[in-house]
Amino acid sequence: MPDDETQTSTLKSGPAARTSHELNAQRLPGAGDAPAPWLLRLIAVGLVLAALNLRPAITSLGALLEEVREGLHMSGSVAGVLTSVPPLCFAVFGVMAPRLARRFGAGAVVCAGMAAIAAGLVIRPYIGSTAGFLAASALALMGIAVSNILMPVIVKRWFPDRVGTMTGLYSMALALGTALAAAITVPVTGALGGDWQTGLVVWAVLAAVAVLPWIVLVRDRTPAPGQPAPAPAASGPSVSEAPAHRITRSRTAWGLACFFGLQATAAYITMGWMPQIFRDAGVSAGTAGLLLAVTMAMGVPLAFVIPRVASRLKQQGPIVVVLGLCGLIGYGGLYLAPAAGAWAWALLLGVANCAFPLALTMIGMRARSGAGVVRLSAFAQSTGYLISIPGPLLVGVLYQHSGGWGLPIALMAGLMIPQMVAGILAGRDRTIEDEC
Repeated sequence: MPDDETQTSTLKSGPAARTSHELNAQRLPGAGDAPAPWLLRLIAVGLVLAALNLRPAITSLGALLEEVREGLHMSGSVAGVLTSVPPLCFAVFGVMAPRLARRFGAGAVVCAGMAAIAAGLVIRPYIGSTAGFLAASALALMGIAVSNILMPVIVKRWFPDRVGTMTGLYSMALALGTALAAAITVPVTGALGGDWQTGLVVWAVLAAVAVLPWIVLVRDRTPAPGQPAPAPAASGPSVSEAPAHRITRSRTAWGLACFFGLQATAAYITMGWMPQIFRDAGVSAGTAGLLLAVTMAMGVPLAFVIPRVASRLKQQGPIVVVLGLCGLIGYGGLYLAPAAGAWAWALLLGVANCAFPLALTMIGMRARSGAGVVRLSAFAQSTGYLISIPGPLLVGVLYQHSGGWGLPIALMAGLMIPQMVAGILAGRDRTIEDEC
């Protein structure tokens, strides 16, 4: 009888134990069985397609900025406001991303973000006014903002053992999309009749395609890294439940936010104004677009290499310094001989712009937990984009009132110094959990 009772007890407890295990596996990403390979491949494809759409809304506009200004009767200062809209939207809407991901799921938010990009790109060329153009651009940029924040989160959740590789993959796709938009917007516009509205709207097609892989994850309600799984009432608060405001106590978080903000300043000044700098130096519109494409294309190989190298180093300060020096040399050349050495300056500034994938990699490395990555990503990117807002606007004002590019380029070069200092601080071997 004891043997029968033991066997009966085992038979009763076994299924219950398996059911409990299965429920826990459903609650916690990465617990229990690994996700199906087809799902991971689909998410990887979705990451690449989403990343391809995170910059064409901006660089396609930079390539046609002069035509847009003439078509909408913009002054240089208003155009400066237009080039400041991306970081403003990224700061404002990026803050919403973690909360939206907790409520609807990260996949659903990225899916909605891609749809918003497509809608904004369809609407803005044909709305017929500067205010409407800005509003439709803001819609597209809202989709970009939430996707920007959630890319590191999705990588950390679904590919925790391949953070450097996957960050490099989608950073490379982001750079490729940026470069393609800069390179082919002008030729495509000419091929489609020379209408700048048509040249801008074609990028909505790529955004519409990017919606498709994320539809599979729309109903996924598995807690994102920022949302702890339900725990017994008796258990104490977990690390992931720590108040989000404590991240402001971390010097590393502030260093990373400043580094992110200053590199974003340089990137959006480059994307918004670099073609105009070359055009004012006597370079044709098509060649100016190609030069911007070269700058952006440098990020394709380097965005894959730099995260992998950075993830193997305890401190990322040396990489920060190398990128900063390339930027200083590039700006110096742009000041002294913008047309004569145009291709060299484009290459050097392209290397300097690879501070973006480095910053994304450090976000994943400066926090131990998925919850920490969510908070750090939202804080560093939102605060960083707030820091970057004045830069493109100030360049437009200086350009209009000084009548040349000397002062704006001097400003760009000067900002590289604090960028290197902040990057060295952010690249130290420590985590925000140690400092909070």
